[in-house]
Amino acid sequence: MIDRQIGYRGSNTMREMVQDNNFLLHVISRFDIAYGFGDETIQKVCADNKVHTGTFLTVCNLISGYPFEVADASLKSLIGYLRHAHRSITSITLPHIKHHLVEGIGKSSSDKVSLLMLKFFDEYTAEVRSHMEKEDDEIFRYAELLADGKQADGITLSGYVAHHEPMADKLHELKDIFIYHYSQKDNDLLSSVLFDIILCERDLATHFDVENRLLVPLVSAIERSNASAPSKKEVAKVAPILGEREKEIICHIAKGLTNKQIADKLFISTHTVATHRRNICAKLDIHTSSGLTLYAIVHNLIEISEIDI
Repeated sequence: MIDRQIGYRGSNTMREMVQDNNFLLHVISRFDIAYGFGDETIQKVCADNKVHTGTFLTVCNLISGYPFEVADASLKSLIGYLRHAHRSITSITLPHIKHHLVEGIGKSSSDKVSLLMLKFFDEYTAEVRSHMEKEDDEIFRYAELLADGKQADGITLSGYVAHHEPMADKLHELKDIFIYHYSQKDNDLLSSVLFDIILCERDLATHFDVENRLLVPLVSAIERSNASAPSKKEVAKVAPILGEREKEIICHIAKGLTNKQIADKLFISTHTVATHRRNICAKLDIHTSSGLTLYAIVHNLIEISEIDI
């Protein structure tokens, strides 16, 4: 029996967990856990399949809305899961939807509209594939190096966080176009593919959640540990592209000051602050205050205690 106040534990059986949330079949598959586990406990099944139990439970609890502890997860195990999720979504889920989408709208008399819909989906698939390949090649590789006690140049977690957005929005838009604006009868096949799109939306949303709420904190913890008490020379090496004035301004942004407040504090014009801010955003390719704040923390320009969260 699942205690909803506690969530899944190693002593629960896999059967209990799957009955509680069928959507976790995706998670089981992406941890390379074999089916046919009968009434074995989660702990036993994970051990038999050489899966880190803490990571598996943390992901399942997060997705199911139960309490979880980030520290229980292994970064390497989590990255393996996320890489597998990428392969599953781009090589199986999206091609499956495309195949049935072609069947579902194939009988439509609105050939132009059908072609536009398929083109929209193809462009979306290419966008998702590009996004996930970039994460695989850069962010996950960076995290793996950190987990091994190594460093990787040219990548910052703050830059990733600032530009990390869920990929489900366009899929939601496509679904709504079909439901509210696409007129054809004999919709059994189309209805089936719309349910597939809804499941894919949910899959992408939970994947985004796992990256933001597990991957980012785990990587940030290692970065903070590696950056503890660095010398000024080391800080200069980490963030060489910002001038001293730009570093001052990014610190004030991180503290929540407005352009006018920064100008008053530094005895410069508001226009000058705005110009510096534009230059900082262009140099770092970070365009939000939260992203700039993360950059300042990761690169030891400001202490977390100085930030009003």
